[in-house]
Amino acid sequence: MITLYGIPNCDTVKKARVWLADQQQDFAFHDFRKQGLDAATVQHWLQHLDWEVLVNKKGTTWRGLPDERKAAVTDAASATALMLEFPSVIKRPVLRTPAACHVGFKPEQYASIFSE
Repeated sequence: MITLYGIPNCDTVKKARVWLADQQQDFAFHDFRKQGLDAATVQHWLQHLDWEVLVNKKGTTWRGLPDERKAAVTDAASATALMLEFPSVIKRPVLRTPAACHVGFKPEQYASIFSE
């Protein structure tokens, strides 16, 4: 099963959803703002991705955090706690395939993922 995690109003998530639909890929969309996010999901992502890839330090959620909270994010455990508290700090979208997890969207990136 393929799952695309993100929020529906994110432009990059929209592009990924359109690409997957255009390629007739069967996938589930998980809106982590409305549907929530659990520690098991984040832990699965961290088996495939570095926490520093998942935490979007360029986004408005990160920039809005107090400096001491930013400074406290130093490892996978502290990043997990932050992502569970503020799911919008996660770089989007996160694509979970049976074989791996991927972050972001570029047509050539997805073409490569689904040609394997």
